[in-house]
Amino acid sequence: MAKEELLEFEGVVTEVLPDGNFRVTLDNEHQILAYTAGKMRKFRIRTGVGDRVTVEMSPYDLARGRISFRHRGERAGAPPAGQTRRQQFMRR
Repeated sequence: MAKEELLEFEGVVTEVLPDGNFRVTLDNEHQILAYTAGKMRKFRIRTGVGDRVTVEMSPYDLARGRISFRHRGERAGAPPAGQTRRQQFMRR
């Protein structure tokens, strides 16, 4: 394994913590502390509880990671994509 090689896991955000940190439960039932990647912060991609995310982790510290991708339309409890309800605005 190369020194720069990262491990990628998928999981669900279970808690939003201060300063852009998140508690993420991975698919293998481990809980880690993760922070938002720079590009996600730059483009203001919002992540909330129940969002499905991809986390990059270093093989040296398996308790912390970086959220690199938020999957669209895979929020727990949200309607499937294309079935969102839109508000109707009246014109004067």
